[in-house]
Amino acid sequence: MKRVWFFLMISLMAANVTAQPKVRRQQKTETKAQTQKVTAQNQGISQRARLMYPTSLDMPEDVVWRRDIYREINLNDEANSGLYYPVEPIDKQMNLFTYVFKLALNGYIPIYEYRLDGNESFSDSSKVAIKTMLDNYHILYETRDGKIRVENSDIPSAEVKMYYLKESAYYDQSNAQFRRKVIALCPVMVREDDFGGEAAKYPLFWVKYTDLEPYLSRQSVQASDLNNAATMTLEDYFTLNQYQGKIYKAGNRMTQAQQRPQFGEFDMTNADDASKKEQAKIEKELLAFERGMFGHTPERDSLDSIAKIQPENEKVSKKKSSRNSRRDRTVKSKKSKGSNEGGSTSSSARITVRRQRH
Repeated sequence: MKRVWFFLMISLMAANVTAQPKVRRQQKTETKAQTQKVTAQNQGISQRARLMYPTSLDMPEDVVWRRDIYREINLNDEANSGLYYPVEPIDKQMNLFTYVFKLALNGYIPIYEYRLDGNESFSDSSKVAIKTMLDNYHILYETRDGKIRVENSDIPSAEVKMYYLKESAYYDQSNAQFRRKVIALCPVMVREDDFGGEAAKYPLFWVKYTDLEPYLSRQSVQASDLNNAATMTLEDYFTLNQYQGKIYKAGNRMTQAQQRPQFGEFDMTNADDASKKEQAKIEKELLAFERGMFGHTPERDSLDSIAKIQPENEKVSKKKSSRNSRRDRTVKSKKSKGSNEGGSTSSSARITVRRQRH
């Protein structure tokens, strides 16, 4: 009986020994899989962090002053022409609309409908399917393996000649700075009439700038027509507010983004005097508020102050300098005459006496 019990104990111990490596191998496998999963997640986060590293600051929600304005960015203007060229992609270079179109087509960024009142809405109900947008504006496409494909020649980038841009000018009380932040972009397609009439504007969709911003650092835009080597990223272009555009709408107390009385959307080329005055008034209000802030950027160096000298003051300073130079010349001539008359004393040799010790 003792022998049977002894052999039973040995067999159980052997079974334990043989089963333990399997458990350990299984644990190691699970640990390795979990480690790989965490590593993959970390790599994804780091890649997203690199992609989401912006140069512009987010606008705080608790700002004490903010003004929302809408601008019309005309790509025919020299300051905005870099957003239009090249019209068709050349290698990796493409204009802003082609880049935004490809991002939306591949599902990287959502697009939102342009409503009849012109105001943007970034709710889920306002999202537009890319196929719906292509059908609405008769853009050619084909479907392969369940994916929508559009050839570069069929992208209407040549017809997108302007943008509607919403920006917020606000005062950041946390660091006493006045800033401007782009909120949304809307590409506008301008199509000529077949019968020779006036060109029609077709706002395509709204894009939230925070969705678009991480990808703008990958594309560059030319900063000068005279120097082709002077380039900047699209992100820097919008962060530094290099664009120029006339205000066509501003916010007031009626709604979050409502037109002022007698100041709605209009054609900039046929703008009446009242609308132009209203634009100038809003620009002056923003400039006055910015200059009145403690955080207004001071003059960088003395050259800035020199450049601001008025022509009249410059003429006066030139006259004063010429008078002073004439006066100095007369004083020098008198001194020279006196020295010539007493030349014997001045030209006589000097005698020095060295003190000696006795």
